[in-house]
Amino acid sequence: MSRRDRSVRYTTSPLLASKTPVWRSKFIVAGIAFGFLGLAGRAAYVQVFNNSFFQRQGEVRFARTLELPANRGRILDRNGLILASSVVAPSIWAIPEDIERDDPEVRAKLKLVAKLLEMPQKDFDKKLQDEDKTFVWIKRQVDEPIAKQIAAMNLKGIYQRKEYKRQYPEGEAAAHVVGFTNVEDSGQEGIELAFNKELAGKAGSRRVIKDRLGRVVEGVGDIVPPLDGQDIQLSVDSKVQFFAYQKLRDAVTARKAKAGSVVVLDSITGEVLALANYPSYVPDKRQNLTGEQLRNRALTDTFEPGSTMKPITVGMALEAGRVKPSTLIETGPGRYQLGGFTISDTHNYGTLTVEGVIQKSSNVGALKIAQKMTPHEMWDTYTALGYGQKPQIQFPGAVTGRLRPWKTWKPVEQATMAYGYGLSASLFQMAHSYTAFAHDGSIIPVTILKNSEPPVGVRVFSPSNALAVRKMLQMAAGPGGTGTRAQTVGYSVGGKSGTAHKQVGKGYASNKYRAWFTGMAPIEKPRIIVAVMIDEPSDGQYFGGVAAAPVFSEVVQQTLRMMNVAPDLAVKPLVMTQGVDESF
Repeated sequence: MSRRDRSVRYTTSPLLASKTPVWRSKFIVAGIAFGFLGLAGRAAYVQVFNNSFFQRQGEVRFARTLELPANRGRILDRNGLILASSVVAPSIWAIPEDIERDDPEVRAKLKLVAKLLEMPQKDFDKKLQDEDKTFVWIKRQVDEPIAKQIAAMNLKGIYQRKEYKRQYPEGEAAAHVVGFTNVEDSGQEGIELAFNKELAGKAGSRRVIKDRLGRVVEGVGDIVPPLDGQDIQLSVDSKVQFFAYQKLRDAVTARKAKAGSVVVLDSITGEVLALANYPSYVPDKRQNLTGEQLRNRALTDTFEPGSTMKPITVGMALEAGRVKPSTLIETGPGRYQLGGFTISDTHNYGTLTVEGVIQKSSNVGALKIAQKMTPHEMWDTYTALGYGQKPQIQFPGAVTGRLRPWKTWKPVEQATMAYGYGLSASLFQMAHSYTAFAHDGSIIPVTILKNSEPPVGVRVFSPSNALAVRKMLQMAAGPGGTGTRAQTVGYSVGGKSGTAHKQVGKGYASNKYRAWFTGMAPIEKPRIIVAVMIDEPSDGQYFGGVAAAPVFSEVVQQTLRMMNVAPDLAVKPLVMTQGVDESF
């Protein structure tokens, strides 16, 4: 067969032999051209004209903003000693699907991680068992040496994040002052809560691109550095705070009491030098805590002040010109009938001077002095001293107490208020009101922050009347008074004890008491005011002059020494060792 015969004759095919229209080929070429133009237009639309949407979608899937935590500010005492500070405490997290748990070596390392973190193996494994998770916290805020050991294992799927943890060097002694933060480093109680915004600072940020496994592959944009929090310097003296807490704890334990509080104020500047409560807690170890431990009783608990109100009753009567210190008041036979109620003293004191009413703590004498004034006059003085009003202090939880409008008072209520029943106040309010006696008749604002400016007070009593009441307080704490155990070595003191039945519902418990003592020292020029409250002493010694006055004595003496206040007494004071009489 010839070569010509072997060749295919395409023209013999009916399909190929037919003439193809020219427009068809042009149409195909045009279609391909339009397709390329459409793709080019779409590419231009996506990459040039409307690329912001697609960039946002890409960022949503792969771009992340990493928070750069700010270092929380420190809390300092008045002398610059640290009460709270932050230390680096990395948090451990994991991507469960990345962990190669089939590898025996990895399983051994995971067991070691659980041991280092002091986690039960079952709890540790439970966090990692869901392999669909791309993020799970293992443990927050671990000690840095532990975190370094875990990082050295180089375990795939186990990662760390830099965080900060608070430390509280003064522990339970200052717990009710500094408070604490939660795991997110946000203030929950005390100064940590009150000044959370200032302490927290402002977190920084960093934009990054992550791959599907959460690993950072590229940084995007500028880093916004964190702004560290401010330091807060308190008026509290950590040494005074510790000593007050220690003596309070010992007294509560010795008296088998439920709880107790101590407030120490600088009577010249209005600064809070100590604010102690017991029972307390360790701020950075808060497992199984109760409200009993967390509650700042000096500010949150209100009670009927009892006999500590008698100096205020006398002060307002002196200011109104109704009595003088030497005015005679008949208290015999130790009982007084009013509105169907019998008001009694512990003894029949007979005729007493106004000074003697305070020294002997006579209920009958106090009510007879109150009867010389109108309810409106008494209410005005109470409100001027801060009763029935929320304390203006930069601290959370301070309560108002109760002082009803004077127009609703009945004669018996006016009488009982004279010796501290029928109104309620916190221990802090009681201490604050006594600044009017210590500061020559002017009540001054109080502050928990260190204050270098002299306070501007509000005149309540004249300087002479304030001095007269201080002399009466000195008599009450001296021989023949109800608070002799408040005396100290080297310093003159004055104060008033108080004892009151605790309210239960609408009545009073017959066997539950609050005992307290509020006073100041030295008497001529008071430098500090100390208020002590013992809640439910149950060892049989429940009078304020026995349960609370000794704590006052020890705190006053130690605090004045720490403040380098010169002694104003050359001899040892008389201290009673027997039980003392106390009027309700």
